[in-house]
Amino acid sequence: MMEADTASAALGIVPEELGEGRAVCRMTVTGQMVNGHGICHGGYVFLLADTAFACACNSHGPVTVAAGAEITFVSPAHAGDVLIAEAEERTRYGRSGIYDVTVRRPDGQVVAEFRGRSRELK
Repeated sequence: MMEADTASAALGIVPEELGEGRAVCRMTVTGQMVNGHGICHGGYVFLLADTAFACACNSHGPVTVAAGAEITFVSPAHAGDVLIAEAEERTRYGRSGIYDVTVRRPDGQVVAEFRGRSRELK
């Protein structure tokens, strides 16, 4: 899946760890990702979290997509910050699943909390 993900690749998102029901992805915030307030645009933080979520929920084999997701922004990120998104499966039921993703800096400071709901395609 990641080999064909040109959107994530264009932003420099790198999968660092992939396992069953979990994934860790990294991205460096560039100057082009900063909004008018001088902080990383939330859409980029969401995209990083969504990529880690996609890796985790597709780890079981069947093609799986997002059924929905929400994010809470906890602290700002700035140009030059490295962000790490760690996705963990909470539960799978039938063709659906729930995954939590924490986005943080390498020092542990939480930037965002994301919850995604997945659905396997038939």
